[in-house]
Amino acid sequence: MSSQRFFQTVKKVFPTTHIPKSNQEIAHLISKSLIKPDPAQPLLQIPPSLLSNLNPHITHLVLSNPQVPIESCLHFFDFLYTNPNPSLKLNLQSLIMLVCRLFKARKFTQAKNLLNKLAIADNFGHPFSDIASIVAQDGKEPKIVVKVYDMLFRVYADNQRFKEGLEVFEYMKNSGFEIDERSCIVYLLASKRHGHVEPLFDFFRRMVDSGVGITVYSLTIVINSMCKMGRVDEARELMNEMAGRGVKANVYTYNTLIDAYVKILDLGRVKEILIAMEKEEVAYNVATYTLLIQGCFSSGKIEDAERVFEEMRDKGIAGDVHVYSLLISWNSRLGNMKRAFELFDELSERGIVPNAHIYGAVIHGLCKVGQMDAAKDLLNEMQSKGIDVNQVIFNTLMDGYCKKGMIDEAFRLKFVMEKKGLEPNVFANNIIATGLCILNRHEEAKRLLCGMMNEGITPNSVTFTTLIDIYCKEGNFVEALRLFGKMKEEGPIPNIVTFNALIDGYSKKGKLNEAHKLRDEMKEKGLIPDVYTYTSLVHGECIFGTVDQAMELFNEMPAKGLVPNLVTYTAVISGLSKEGRSDEAFRLYDAMKEAGLTPDDTLYSTLASSLHE
Repeated sequence: MSSQRFFQTVKKVFPTTHIPKSNQEIAHLISKSLIKPDPAQPLLQIPPSLLSNLNPHITHLVLSNPQVPIESCLHFFDFLYTNPNPSLKLNLQSLIMLVCRLFKARKFTQAKNLLNKLAIADNFGHPFSDIASIVAQDGKEPKIVVKVYDMLFRVYADNQRFKEGLEVFEYMKNSGFEIDERSCIVYLLASKRHGHVEPLFDFFRRMVDSGVGITVYSLTIVINSMCKMGRVDEARELMNEMAGRGVKANVYTYNTLIDAYVKILDLGRVKEILIAMEKEEVAYNVATYTLLIQGCFSSGKIEDAERVFEEMRDKGIAGDVHVYSLLISWNSRLGNMKRAFELFDELSERGIVPNAHIYGAVIHGLCKVGQMDAAKDLLNEMQSKGIDVNQVIFNTLMDGYCKKGMIDEAFRLKFVMEKKGLEPNVFANNIIATGLCILNRHEEAKRLLCGMMNEGITPNSVTFTTLIDIYCKEGNFVEALRLFGKMKEEGPIPNIVTFNALIDGYSKKGKLNEAHKLRDEMKEKGLIPDVYTYTSLVHGECIFGTVDQAMELFNEMPAKGLVPNLVTYTAVISGLSKEGRSDEAFRLYDAMKEAGLTPDDTLYSTLASSLHE
């Protein structure tokens, strides 16, 4: 009920009576009305003449009256707190006093709610020194006083008022009050959650220096934050320091460090952590093994990953959905679908329900090896089990169909995705546009991507590169350069694939000066020309009869750490053959075969023609 409606109601219920003159008399009458209130409308028994004469002193007298039930005090507080009349507003002393009463009555949730109002409301914007003064003055029981400070410390942290929280901490320390580590953990977690990482480290150091009873839980929070900032070695030093103070790391602390070292592929440091765990007799858990398996896969040690998994099972540690997800994902990514399905079946046998991520990983692997029928069957199985198909899985399937030239199936999936309420994003549109380009349906690809941008979907580097490649193939370099310039001015920044698309376009149209200038620009921007860059230039030089320049580029590749591919060899050999330089052509032909590259019949016919000439 609003304050205005409340006054209108009470004026109808109560006639105007004599207005008491003293604050004590008004407070006594209001208290008397609140001692046995109507449960439905607890404030309607108070005459409006009394409420209209309220002031902070009267409020304090009412709320501090021990005969007034605490629930009635809370109703009275809510009425005053929401009242727009400034003369009825609570003062700080009344609020603190009510908080103390709530603590004494063990109504901690209500007490915290009041302190939250103190922390966030403008009308209680008092410095902590004022609060501390009132608590010290009115707090008759030391235990209650400590609880009030402890709760206020937590409330400040929850409301991101870290400066005030530190004031409470320092006040409690200087006053000799015991500081609960659990409250400090609230402060640490709030700092971490809101990105106050440096203050988090400083606060932990204050905890240590102030004699707070540190446990492994607060230590692990700090170590986790340090690792996320890349300060892994410092985190490890802190762990060792705290071990010297009697705070021993547990498996979660060690896992945090292992995770950080795995991410930077420092397997030597990982081994050191494992040795430390064995020394301290800290047993690995399933998360430890999952991290070790991730490290093996990331560093290309596939057999070691399987060995670690077997070790885990030999020690009787049951795999969870995360470790199976990791193993299935990596095997699918590597094209080892037999092993992926073995793990998938094993997971089901152990009663672990595959999630969307696991299904998506297997579908990705099947699409990668072109087994689209099997991928479709798995999709149907997934849907039959009530697992929602997400956009990533739809995109994966569409990409698989496009790479197989099955563009109609890709469009069908796009339609199904839209019916499920999933709007095709930039990735979905790029996938289908690329599929159309594979089939030389460039106009459709352009319409799709331009239509996407007109609908407000932000293009990415793949979008721009695809369009630039189409325009280059059409010989429309004006439009290709316009898009290229737009990328440089507005983003996304052109990458090596974008440059290669333009270089290839210029090379095939005989605009070799422009192609070489783009290669120089790439270098200036810190992009290193790759085998595709050189192959495009070599091909262009050979097409337009400058084979010596092509040979210079070809011979430059090994010095740059680049290995010519089948297209590079074919371009040079064809160029040499057309000029009748059969000896050089055959030498390269032999070198190509030694490199394990298989030429086609056309190339051999070209060589034979050079001999005839």
